[in-house]
Amino acid sequence: MAGLGWLPTRRRFATPQSILAGEAAAEAALAAPEEARPKGPAGGAGAPGEVDVPKTAVAFPVVGDPQAAAFFDLDNTVMQGAALFHFGRGLYKRKFFHSRDLLRFAWQQAWFRFAGMEDPAHMEDARNSALSIVKGHRVEELMSIGEEIYDEYMAGKIWPGTRALAQAHLDAGQRVWLVTAAPVETATIIARRLGLTGALGTVAESVNGVYTGRLVGEPLHGPAKAEAVKALAAARGLDLSRCAAYSDSANDIPMLSLVGHPYAINPDSALRKYAREHDWRLRDYRTTRKAARIGLPAAAGVGAVAGGAAAAVALQRRKR
Repeated sequence: MAGLGWLPTRRRFATPQSILAGEAAAEAALAAPEEARPKGPAGGAGAPGEVDVPKTAVAFPVVGDPQAAAFFDLDNTVMQGAALFHFGRGLYKRKFFHSRDLLRFAWQQAWFRFAGMEDPAHMEDARNSALSIVKGHRVEELMSIGEEIYDEYMAGKIWPGTRALAQAHLDAGQRVWLVTAAPVETATIIARRLGLTGALGTVAESVNGVYTGRLVGEPLHGPAKAEAVKALAAARGLDLSRCAAYSDSANDIPMLSLVGHPYAINPDSALRKYAREHDWRLRDYRTTRKAARIGLPAAAGVGAVAGGAAAAVALQRRKR
């Protein structure tokens, strides 16, 4: 992939596992019914009417172009923080795991929010924890719970500015997919609730509708995201040179480099540098007054969760 010489090898080249993960994500997305593409603002938290998007903010080669689409990363691009951590909080509330696990989730989420980038060790730990938690549970059960968790923890975390960008693509008659390392079930719920076309996400293996605790391939991360986008584009007859992609992370440069219209949204330092060097458009909603007003209380909430979990752990230790 041209222009990626500075990236570590693991980010530059797809492995058999990342190809498998990407193809599995595309297969799951193609199997799910595509949502209707609504005109005008969608209701609920983060509706696009809250932010005005200049016409120059997004590129539409042709309105209603059937070969154009938009691909949005989820964590810290569409949603403040990581969807997997919000999902973990919801599972804790439903007694799927213990306070010590919530403390780890809360710490990882706080680090992610304040550092503004992914920590591979944190993400792997979160993935392994999530897989062990859902093992033996039915897919339909987790989907039902996921709907509730979206309302409780995720709806208020949507960046209005990014939501407006997605709606602009929808209003132009283009399809819009989320592309995320979060579980495909969670990603699909979020996409549906935002009125998007669908989602590409990490596929957890299930047999007869029951999770086995294993993944199909690997998490949809880095090169795996690019593989998923390529597979979906081929199946849907998309011209990637006419498509747009949005992300906050340098880990997604493989995906961003696939399309003709890449955008850095709330970028980490590495992506900001790369985007400037390659004349990609940048938008940072964290620096606006609205982002500050929404983001700071959310961060404080994470701290409260971490503190509460720590207190619970300490109490348990005293009882032993």
